Amino acid sequence: MDWKKKLIDLADQRAQALAEAEKALNENDQAGYDGAMERVGNLNGEIQRVQNLLAEQQKRLDAQTPDPAEQRDMAEERGNTLLTGGAVSFTAQEVRRAVCNDVTLATGTLVEPTGGGGTIRDPLGNLTSSIVDQVYVQDLTGMNAYLEPYVISELDARGGNVKANAGKARAVSEDPVFGVAEIRPYELNVTTFVDRNLSRLSPAGYYEKIHGMAMRAMRRKLAGLIVNGDGQATPDMYGVKNARNKAGADIFASVEVSGVDETLLDTLYFSYGSDAATGPSARLFLSKADLAAIGRLRNGDKERVFKIRPDSANANTGVIEDGGVIVPYTIVPDLTALSASAAGSGPVQTLLYGDPMNYELGLFGEYSIRVDDSVKAVERMTCILGDAMVGGNLIVDKGFVVAALPAGS
Repeated sequence: MDWKKKLIDLADQRAQALAEAEKALNENDQAGYDGAMERVGNLNGEIQRVQNLLAEQQKRLDAQTPDPAEQRDMAEERGNTLLTGGAVSFTAQEVRRAVCNDVTLATGTLVEPTGGGGTIRDPLGNLTSSIVDQVYVQDLTGMNAYLEPYVISELDARGGNVKANAGKARAVSEDPVFGVAEIRPYELNVTTFVDRNLSRLSPAGYYEKIHGMAMRAMRRKLAGLIVNGDGQATPDMYGVKNARNKAGADIFASVEVSGVDETLLDTLYFSYGSDAATGPSARLFLSKADLAAIGRLRNGDKERVFKIRPDSANANTGVIEDGGVIVPYTIVPDLTALSASAAGSGPVQTLLYGDPMNYELGLFGEYSIRVDDSVKAVERMTCILGDAMVGGNLIVDKGFVVAALPAGS
């Protein structure tokens, strides 16, 4: 019989019995609960017996002496591999045999496993801003740059008196104005070192966690780049707050605000879009401090002016109810908090309002996370490398409204 498979089946049966016991307890079914827990107890005893059998079988395998000829051949093969710069590995059984049979230990604690959780716990609210997933993403692999044309102003129609215009050349309409937004590559990277022995000291998946942390670090940096740009005097990657076209003109719009008050959302909502309509699919991008400041606003009856409803599936997003208007929001930690900016300290760009699809994020190749053992081989350090080439710019004229605290406000 395959006792390892038997052990897995018994564990599955125990999990099912526990689920039935929990269901019965929730439904106040005492008889069902007692019966399910009795099965759990019986299964625990059977699982323990199988575990004892497997442990004795492993001890017998560890005590067996390998064939000397096989050992010599294996040693020679591994030696050749090492000489040619390759890596060799040892099975768990080989390691157990070496430790238990060939090494004399002064204490048993050295080879006894130390208990450890199978999961490395993330910090509370370990999220990156969802703005990375909300913008328009374009695959620009293999390109040096990408030009996106957009309309700044359209044709204007003209009118006139029929008799007065008869037989005369009509006035020429103003020509449409176009702009070009350029998207150039910008390097995004993360580099960290960990001891190569880390993965051996705990049953938890260190490498998987490191890969995840590297990816989140890159996403956090990317969220900041999307709103603020790369910070250079002549940017390679434009953010919403400094988006410019090839002619050097701003692609975003600005509106002056005085602070977080009951008029803030109205100001942003009605400043976005054309004279004929409010802007569709727009969201508010703000810091958590400003979201809290909006939530603290009260009317004369000490009632909330705005109702904030976070998304239960993604705590980084939600909606703000302003009477009959519902404003979706996304928290971006890299934005300057309007509520923390002192009056007269402007000009300061703070909150953003617009359709995130008006911002194009260019990916000049895939994200890559790799492990390199050669960089600090002598120190026995493993290097975790994350790399990406990204770019971005607004591609719609006045595609975002930036709330700005003016100087002297």
